[in-house]
Amino acid sequence: MSVDLRSGSSSRKPVDGSGLRVAIVSSVFNSAIVDNLVTGARRALEAHGVRPDDVDVIWVPGALEIPQVAKVVADARRHDAIVALGAVIKGDTYHFEVVCDASAAGLMHLSMVTDIVITNGILTVYDEEQARVRSGEDDRNKGYEVAMAALETVVAVRLLSS
Repeated sequence: MSVDLRSGSSSRKPVDGSGLRVAIVSSVFNSAIVDNLVTGARRALEAHGVRPDDVDVIWVPGALEIPQVAKVVADARRHDAIVALGAVIKGDTYHFEVVCDASAAGLMHLSMVTDIVITNGILTVYDEEQARVRSGEDDRNKGYEVAMAALETVVAVRLLSS
């Protein structure tokens, strides 16, 4: 069996998200940036067949709350994938490292103990300009990229499980 989802692969078929349900768990903190990430994620999902009614956006206070809410979503088993979106911009204290490391570790742990696909689109950047570049309307929008990663991972998991 061969599962090849690499971009640019000549045999690659477009990912079909028809019938999939996706939860987007997003941080309210740095909302101007995160709103753009959510828009990018929705654009990716809809462009690949996921109906808008099959996308639930759940807002939480900050990046540290995303793993806990993602766990509740995963436990409910109503979604095929969870896309985590947020933006942590470095400040003058060590808090940046704590938030980035803890949220990433929480999501990674959750992805390993559940069969729901979970992707991490929490930006961890040094300044607002880096966040704006990664949340723009072009192909570099990380919300779009992480939503695509979720769809492609669901496809890969299903192929390998069948």
